[in-house]
Amino acid sequence: MEETIDLREYFEIVKKHMAMIAIITIIAGAVSGAVSFFVLDPVYETSTTLMVNKAKEDTSRTVETQDIMLSRQLVTTYGEIAKSNVVLSKVIRDLRLDMDTRQLSGKITVMPVKETEIMRITVSDTSPKLAASIANATAGIFMDEVARIMKIDNVQIIDKAQVPNDPVKPNKLLNIAIAGVLGLMAGVFIAFLREYLDNTLKTPEDIEKHLGVQVVGMIPIFDQIES
Repeated sequence: MEETIDLREYFEIVKKHMAMIAIITIIAGAVSGAVSFFVLDPVYETSTTLMVNKAKEDTSRTVETQDIMLSRQLVTTYGEIAKSNVVLSKVIRDLRLDMDTRQLSGKITVMPVKETEIMRITVSDTSPKLAASIANATAGIFMDEVARIMKIDNVQIIDKAQVPNDPVKPNKLLNIAIAGVLGLMAGVFIAFLREYLDNTLKTPEDIEKHLGVQVVGMIPIFDQIES
């Protein structure tokens, strides 16, 4: 019974401050929408995929399990080469980018495709054309560096990066939804905080609950009658 009473009281607190909670929720969603639509720059993403296999001069030999396993292991090593300063500095030079290797590295992600001999170079940028150019330039220079460093030519491009049409972020609707939920939570928290800090007695029930005394009488409130 006591638990039912507590839940009812919590509901009454939320109901009492419903206007404030709604205003905070709306403001949070509106601010998030304004930032997402008018402040944050859209970010585009594109990828190029490459396959690592046995050296071209070994094409006459039958592909064995050891070859596949070796190729998969090389994918991880090659991923480090793809993001090396040697490769990135040449990409910056060829594309005449106004950034250093650290900034360019932040735009590039190199990941092996699980359980395959394929690696994917993904580039994110506010310019869709530049993202595609960086991805393709990185792949080309990376292949040249592998041939120079490893003394083998065993990387081929599967798919070149295409210019993306739609941005991957910000996700405007998701941002607004998250901000709305956070605003709702903040509004409910503030409502309970105000009730907790408010120690005034407003009803006979408050007197009986907090002071432990029974109310024996009440002074009614009359509307003033004009003479």
